[in-house]
Amino acid sequence: MVIAVAIVVIVAAIWIRASVGRAIAQPRPDQGLALLQNQVNALNAQMAQALDQTRKSLDQRLDNAAQVIQGVSKQLGQLDESSRRIFEIGKDMAGLQEVLRSPKLRGNLSELFLGELLAQILPSDHYRMQYAFRGGETVDAIIVLKAGFVPVDAKFPLENFRKFAEAQADEEKKNLRRTFVRDVKVHIDAIATKYIRTDEGTFDFALMYIPAENVYYETIIKDDDFGGEMSLFNYALAKRVIPVSPNSFYAYLQTILLGLKGLRVEESAREMLNRLAGLRKEFERFEESFRLVGQHLENAAKKFGEAEKRFGKLDGKLEQVDGIVKGLEPGAGDQESETGES
Repeated sequence: MVIAVAIVVIVAAIWIRASVGRAIAQPRPDQGLALLQNQVNALNAQMAQALDQTRKSLDQRLDNAAQVIQGVSKQLGQLDESSRRIFEIGKDMAGLQEVLRSPKLRGNLSELFLGELLAQILPSDHYRMQYAFRGGETVDAIIVLKAGFVPVDAKFPLENFRKFAEAQADEEKKNLRRTFVRDVKVHIDAIATKYIRTDEGTFDFALMYIPAENVYYETIIKDDDFGGEMSLFNYALAKRVIPVSPNSFYAYLQTILLGLKGLRVEESAREMLNRLAGLRKEFERFEESFRLVGQHLENAAKKFGEAEKRFGKLDGKLEQVDGIVKGLEPGAGDQESETGES
């Protein structure tokens, strides 16, 4: 629009100059020519001002456009960097997925996650990893409590679950689910048989740790009675195996931690009561000793009083004896006679 205005102004200026040229070419009075010249000069000044403003406006718009283009280029560069990173992450995830195809490596990773979760919440003396029973069976972890310990197993048939989740046809999905459910039940039976050992100090239940929330949801939470069969959750509970996900296992551990803290408070209170009872006994013994000392002191004071009285009596008698002895001494009678005569 600004360019169009500039073009109109330029055309008007050309037309005015042409008109002025024709007017000058014709014989006119000097006053008319001067007036026309002034008008032309004023119009030229206005046109120059308009062109200057148009130029400034165009320069500003071009600067703004350059800044916008620069910002867009920067954002495109950032978007390209983000896309490259997403591509690299996708490659890493693909590599991780290839690694996790190995059941052994997948099991090791699940045990690692289990150990990290236990280490973050429980004191080190209240859990153990890779605990071996007397028969040679090794469970992934145990939670050590005062009344016994809880076995925790982290293995899970994830490969069959992936096949079931990726199936498209209803019939194929149904068959794969049956296979998956059967494998999970076999694993539940193995946990119940190998790791619930009350004769070796375990509780009468065990935990089956499912290391992925989506797998836990699809397997346990979303699971219903399938074809008249018992659901996996009810089947596990019937075998005294409790399925847990990372979130629900965290809640279990927090509850256990609160119990351990309460147990420690109870033990501390019991120890304090025992110490108070011992202190009470010490005080009673001291009280008895103090009473005996007081009694002895009282008896000693009494004996001291009696001895003091006897000492006084004995002292009086000794003075009497002393007087008698002095009267029996030779010359004592003559001295008395002389004293009488004088």
